[in-house]
Amino acid sequence: MAISTPADAAVHEKWIPYRKPQPRESPPELVIPDAIPTDERVWVPVEENVWFRPLLMCASRGYWMNLLKVRKSGVLSRHRHPLPVHGFVLKGEWRYLEHDWVAREGGYVYEAPGETHTLVVDAHVEEMITLFQVNGAMIYVDPDGNTVGYDDVFTRIDKCRAHYARNGLGADFIDQFIR
Repeated sequence: MAISTPADAAVHEKWIPYRKPQPRESPPELVIPDAIPTDERVWVPVEENVWFRPLLMCASRGYWMNLLKVRKSGVLSRHRHPLPVHGFVLKGEWRYLEHDWVAREGGYVYEAPGETHTLVVDAHVEEMITLFQVNGAMIYVDPDGNTVGYDDVFTRIDKCRAHYARNGLGADFIDQFIR
């Protein structure tokens, strides 16, 4: 390519990759070409007709990214988080009993730390899939706020390991998603 003007040189410069080494301590990128997999074994059951698909299990930072898939109506869980949660609805819709809004396909939800909410999928929804980034933990509570259980990145990794060991993908299948 012949560079004839300073503008041409600037455009050309943009196309040169970074020349220096990346930080040694930086974990490798994670690229998942089939984030919504056709192999149903990748989906980890939570309860009947409710699954999650791990995308990133960040044990070094205490958060996880996953797809939540629901093929039933009803209450999924009442819980709170000590840190923010981000959600993006890919399919269907859901809501919280404690609010008057509905998270619909294409919508983004920010959940503030400390708030307690009860996730519901209504009967007219055939399937719901939402991308969630959960920071810290999900603390499951009863209607009065008493803790009845929790999930964090480590319990989620354990659930994945057990599920993949049982279904033939192998317990180490989850390792590719851990950073």
